[in-house]
Amino acid sequence: MMLTKRAASSSLQIQPPTYGNLVTILSIDGGGVRGIIPATILAYLESQLQELDGKDARLADYFDVIAGTSTGGLVTAMLTAPNEHNRPLFAATDIKEFYLEHSPKIFPQNRGLFASIRNTFKLLNGPKYDGAYLHHIIREKLGESRLHQTLTNVVIPTFDIKNMQPTIFSSYEVKDSPLLDARLSDICISTSAAPTYLPAYHFKNQDDQGNVREFHLIDGGVAANNPALLAINQVTKQMFNQHPDFFPIKAMEVERLLVISIGTGSAKLEKKYSAKMAASWGVLGWLLNGGSTPLVDVFSQASGDIVDLLNFVVFQAFHSEDKYLRIQDDTLIGTESSVDVSTEENLNRLVTIGETLLKKPVSRVNLEMGICDPMPNGGTNEEALKRFAKLLSDERKLRLLRSPRTNKGSTYRTIT
Repeated sequence: MMLTKRAASSSLQIQPPTYGNLVTILSIDGGGVRGIIPATILAYLESQLQELDGKDARLADYFDVIAGTSTGGLVTAMLTAPNEHNRPLFAATDIKEFYLEHSPKIFPQNRGLFASIRNTFKLLNGPKYDGAYLHHIIREKLGESRLHQTLTNVVIPTFDIKNMQPTIFSSYEVKDSPLLDARLSDICISTSAAPTYLPAYHFKNQDDQGNVREFHLIDGGVAANNPALLAINQVTKQMFNQHPDFFPIKAMEVERLLVISIGTGSAKLEKKYSAKMAASWGVLGWLLNGGSTPLVDVFSQASGDIVDLLNFVVFQAFHSEDKYLRIQDDTLIGTESSVDVSTEENLNRLVTIGETLLKKPVSRVNLEMGICDPMPNGGTNEEALKRFAKLLSDERKLRLLRSPRTNKGSTYRTIT
């Protein structure tokens, strides 16, 4: 059985949380080519939703907000940008193939000693990659779609190096700050502009009144490589401001939040740096060591772990840890942990890592030990995602049942 075209566009769109019991959040870390890992996880989650609600189910139909940084920002846009039928441009299962096809052109590989020396000198005079193909493919896929057109709310952080402060592109903020209503392609290029890897990005945006704002942006990972806390901040503001789309709230009700946060993996267990090594580093040493960039690794990993730690403690304090799921792998080694090694061998290995991660136990970051500890009786990530898929499906059905927007008598009929 299927809905008519008129009904489908309204009933598939996620209804406001005021008609349900939860506020649902999906967050995706930054990490370059390692975006293949969350892409694999998300494909599994979407497949579970399709088993419950049919093959047309998409992640944007279930989450009130999807947040993403850097490569996660690109995934966010792909999941929420509308196609010609006002449905998500990409299914989750398509994103892995996007990375496998385009990563080698975004990050072209130069091998051998001469190439290594050339790359070292190149870093002294500019970014490692010119970003031309990345800009081209993002503009081609996302077209002229703007922030306000996403099929659910999004939050994508960047950092403005002229104003020296984060610039957050948020569906919630754009209603009061129309100059933030930029093209999704400009936002994705900006949040992906990782220092030393890709060039900073400048663009202008104009509102309906003719006002113009300039942006001078780099990778959102310098502010929030794990954007889950930013997403929580955005929905909490709506609650406190008594936005009509949100249920009334007098105090922070953490038990009404459902959060899935997906990392892109790290090389913690490899312990590839040490104080002894870093003690002798100058500028070049912090920017280039064994094919990686220690400075970028440090700030991205630090922010990711701190956000996870804060979120889990808060959810635990409110006895709601069953509604917070962080999926991360800290066992990457060698080129697996790089953001730009796009050889066929490495990309396929990242796919395998994502598939293996589904079978691993649900874990929590342990800052004292520097590793992710398995949760007692937490099951596997695969089992947790199945449980969360059921929660998401039930929440969506509840909202559809309660919402006057999808219960207007003969306006919404079904056909076989």
